[in-house]
Amino acid sequence: MLLIFISLTSFAVLIRIVANPLSNVFQKQLTQHSADPLFIISATYGFLMLACLAFWPQLRFSGLPSTFWQSIVITGLLAMVGNVFLVKALQIGDLSVLGPINAYKSVVGLIIGIFLLKEIPGWWGLLGILLIIGGSYIVLTDKRQRTSFSWSVFRRPEVKLRLIALVLSAVDGAFLKKAILLSTPTIAFFYWCVFGFLFTFVWIVVAMRSQWRSQVNLLVTQKFIFIALFSAVGVTQMASNIALERIPVGYALALFQTSALVSVFFGYHFFSEQGIVRKLIGASIMVMGAVLITILG
Repeated sequence: MLLIFISLTSFAVLIRIVANPLSNVFQKQLTQHSADPLFIISATYGFLMLACLAFWPQLRFSGLPSTFWQSIVITGLLAMVGNVFLVKALQIGDLSVLGPINAYKSVVGLIIGIFLLKEIPGWWGLLGILLIIGGSYIVLTDKRQRTSFSWSVFRRPEVKLRLIALVLSAVDGAFLKKAILLSTPTIAFFYWCVFGFLFTFVWIVVAMRSQWRSQVNLLVTQKFIFIALFSAVGVTQMASNIALERIPVGYALALFQTSALVSVFFGYHFFSEQGIVRKLIGASIMVMGAVLITILG
């Protein structure tokens, strides 16, 4: 039984590491066809919600504790805003740069722990921070423009959006974990879709009343990319839920950082982004730093 437990968890983490950057590829491709990030996320939530209703009739709609509803509503709101910001960042930035930046999620968690939980990082945690900063130096340095790294790079719109998205993601992971433990990975997944769709639908009604028809037409013309995106996001989130049910949030976030290497490769393969070797080296250093912070810090 223990072997099955370990195998299922490892498989979920591995699937998530590949599926998440792949979903970013499809999101970026859709933005290149003029799809709005908000519409992309809303359509994704809506499709996955309908898929849950069609294939999982055993879903529970009652008997869940109030703490579950509080956690899943907060998760849905944070995840929705974070995902929209992420897709907007992908629209204007390089996947091979924005993927590795996700390693800063571990730094965010460490800072939150200092101020809210009075958890002072050890030497391993400080070393992890230095590795992430050093790795980002390598990833963000633009050799084509012959410019060295500068802290002003964090004022770039795509980098700011990605950092906001990862902060929201780091916080919603804790609430999602609580919701999963109070139900099941499948139930948490379903209501993650439901509340995400409701929140994005309201946002669309307020902000996109004159654009939604053209976006629906785009969904029809680019239906294969949308279907691929729905599948990749569904697999990513379900794999995340399974992993979060079985291992601590910190360990899961550290393992998920490995997807930074896949993001760099996908950026090169699908969008011909340059500096592949340099970015792989930088991303590897950032991943090492995230692991040190999360597991040993």
